[in-house]
Amino acid sequence: MATPHSKAGTKGVPRQHRQQQILAAATQEFGTRGYAAASLPAIAERVGVTKTLLHQYFGTKEDLYLACLVPVGDRVLDTVRTAMGRDGATAHTPLRVLESIFTALEGQREAWFVLYDTSLPADGAAARRAAEYWSAIDDLAAGGTADLLRATGSADPLDADALLYVWRGLVATLVRWWVKHPDESPEAMTRRCARLFAAAAALTPAPADPLG
Repeated sequence: MATPHSKAGTKGVPRQHRQQQILAAATQEFGTRGYAAASLPAIAERVGVTKTLLHQYFGTKEDLYLACLVPVGDRVLDTVRTAMGRDGATAHTPLRVLESIFTALEGQREAWFVLYDTSLPADGAAARRAAEYWSAIDDLAAGGTADLLRATGSADPLDADALLYVWRGLVATLVRWWVKHPDESPEAMTRRCARLFAAAAALTPAPADPLG
């Protein structure tokens, strides 16, 4: 998962390629250390360029963070929207969404923590943009969880709100576990989630028969 050090600042490297090297290194730095602890010198060192060059290409630290945030935010939002719009039974939607997230993050798993970084300055442009992504993803999740409950016969809005909270925490926890197990492919992780869901369902007692 580590970004190899390279002499991206040497002459002859195309500008677009150099920018991509910087963005990859910055995404790893921000994703592993968080915005508050990440430093531009560390990012520059990862790719063998100067801090001055980072400023020339991307401006401030927050500007660079935004340049990392937008691609991952767009990617995750688009893939969740697509997964939820696919044909199939509502009961299969959670697994489809998880699979889409794992697939979208593969090769750059730490990008999840760029999207969900609690150390961003609350009044900054990066925090506002991240909040827009969170809100859009939450809206999709709210619709999905409400659909799941309706399929079981529940229309209680508090049930839907509680399940949305559970879903948020579940996705974050599963992604964190996956990041710590780099040998686990998106496909293998999806199968693991299916087994976990099946086990959880087996542990849930069936409702009492009122006529029994």
